[in-house]
Amino acid sequence: MNEQPRSLATALFPVGLLLIAMASIQSGASLAKSMFPIVGAQGTTTLRLIFASVIMLLLLRPWRAKLTAKSLRTVIIYGIALGGMNFLFYMSLRTVPLGIAVALEFTGPLAVAIYASRRAIDFLWIALAVCGLLLLIPTGATSSGIDLLGAGYALGAGVCWALYILFGQKAGADNGVQTAALGVMIAALFIAPVGIVHAGAALLTPSLIPVALAVAVLSTALPYTLEMVALTRMPARTFGTLMSVEPAFGALSGLLFLHEYLTLAQWLAILCIIMASVGATLTMASNAQPAVPAD
Repeated sequence: MNEQPRSLATALFPVGLLLIAMASIQSGASLAKSMFPIVGAQGTTTLRLIFASVIMLLLLRPWRAKLTAKSLRTVIIYGIALGGMNFLFYMSLRTVPLGIAVALEFTGPLAVAIYASRRAIDFLWIALAVCGLLLLIPTGATSSGIDLLGAGYALGAGVCWALYILFGQKAGADNGVQTAALGVMIAALFIAPVGIVHAGAALLTPSLIPVALAVAVLSTALPYTLEMVALTRMPARTFGTLMSVEPAFGALSGLLFLHEYLTLAQWLAILCIIMASVGATLTMASNAQPAVPAD
């Protein structure tokens, strides 16, 4: 009698963890946007990565990793891709609503999933993604179009996300979760000069410290931990499918915390990209790995 409820709870537990992780990431992005008036997107990215690297340094102790010249090169590229992804995503949030920025960024892992599958049905997912992108392009005098520069930043973050996936898989094969800590530390070193030049002494504003720490926990430390636990308790395909709904979490977070109201066309665009991501994940080759987000 108790076996069925227990098995149901076992199945739902990692799903719940993943939903909490997605909500945490998007809440962290909303909180990060409140720092923009003081230190800009550049300074916000710098503070998040510095605090996140300290947290992960303490938790994962990356100095135990065994690196060869080849694996070190892979980890460096992985870290630069991670830093670029965070930086470009925050740059896009200056002018693009959170849900739309997440949807545009998702084109990166979507492209990786489609490339990994290479089946005829993938043309359907490509068509859905293109429809979503077309719905977001400004047309004529309509006010529903998004800022093209901001959209470009979000798409650039998607490119970095694709590189993060490809090189993260190679780096993770050598040192596991310690790779994540090394990547965040390299990302912080890569982005810090940009944030320091842009924000200067404003980075030391005392009132920003607790906010930056909260962003680092919500956007990096907590979701990374929950995702790692969830990954060990569910199939990779299920993980990837669930992660595909993250643009919806972004849109809802933007609505709740930032009062970013989207048009019907923009909601349809997000839905198209979510459907493309879900479809590509469900039909990808069995040896393909899910895209673990780090934005």
